[in-house]
Amino acid sequence: MRRFGVPEIFYHPRHLVRAALPETTPATGGGSRLFLAEPDRGLDRCRDATMAEILSQGRGRLRDRCDRARETWLAKGRILMRKPIRKAILPVAGLGTRFLPATKAVPKEMLTVVDRPVVQHVVDEARAAGIEHIVFVTGRNKAVIEDHFDRQFELERTLQERGKIKELEQLDRDTPKAGTTSFTRQQLPLGLGHAVWCARDIIGDEPFALLLPDMLHMPKNGAGNGKGCLGSMVEAYAETGGNMLSVYEVPDDQTHQYGIVGTGDAVAKGAHAIAQMVEKPKAGDAPSNLAISGRYILQPAIFDLLANQERGAGGEIQLTDSMLKLKESEPFFAVRFDGSVYDCGSKIGFLMANVAYALSRPDIADEFRGELKAMLGGN
Repeated sequence: MRRFGVPEIFYHPRHLVRAALPETTPATGGGSRLFLAEPDRGLDRCRDATMAEILSQGRGRLRDRCDRARETWLAKGRILMRKPIRKAILPVAGLGTRFLPATKAVPKEMLTVVDRPVVQHVVDEARAAGIEHIVFVTGRNKAVIEDHFDRQFELERTLQERGKIKELEQLDRDTPKAGTTSFTRQQLPLGLGHAVWCARDIIGDEPFALLLPDMLHMPKNGAGNGKGCLGSMVEAYAETGGNMLSVYEVPDDQTHQYGIVGTGDAVAKGAHAIAQMVEKPKAGDAPSNLAISGRYILQPAIFDLLANQERGAGGEIQLTDSMLKLKESEPFFAVRFDGSVYDCGSKIGFLMANVAYALSRPDIADEFRGELKAMLGGN
């Protein structure tokens, strides 16, 4: 069987690596040549340019070369080919207890920042980054999220009859196309790692994005302008492959509240290798002040690790624990987000997000700014 014009030879685990054969190796066409080991569905295959050369060298020698090439790739973070990021997971099963009584009947993800639910802002970011299919991991009493991303014919008919074309067009833009969303249940509150694992069959054997819907990322030049957080990550991923986390700076005295990473060498524009990952380090023990901001690109190998992951803090299956295991065999990279991050799972973060997003809206910014000045000036 031939793919990309070269014969498939034998399987080699885990990574697509690029390495040049020595110049002394016989080669038709001359010069240094490539052999590849590709992580595809099922078996990973190592391919070289000519079957005759492989047979003459023997499988063992080429396997050794694949192993050495993989080590080089892990060290330098360079990858030749990779699958695109088409799917994203949004875990929306949380109870939102910090916002009771507001969240008793309304999911916290449906609380509005200006005039759009929090979850809609996150979906906007995912779609702007090129995500084609979004998987919502829901729980009980979350059906309104599914309704929000569905058509509502009575409302559309009323808007049409009343000539509210602008509003009708906005609803049409925000409604996902048929077949581009999936909803699955997390029946027990077993943590973020378990929520990700619940989406395994829908994601399949391909890399995916994970966006925490509590965390809103506003680029420095304002909401809706330029590349969003995930868009920047996807751009960096095209150069690095592997696994990727978005990070942002937090005050040193708050590092114990976050997952913190320590970074190494730069491997691409805006991306650095991750040397350490620590979940909520003790005060003074953090490797840096770079906190994970709730945006991830992960390889599908994480699902097998989550399936066997023992429960950690709070009796939950912790995603960080499985990422640390995955880091032993696959590279992780960090992309620093250039903008503001608002934790809408906290009251202050939610209120600040409303202020920031309102001030970024040309249709209401001036009036709202005036009202804020009047309010603050009166105190």
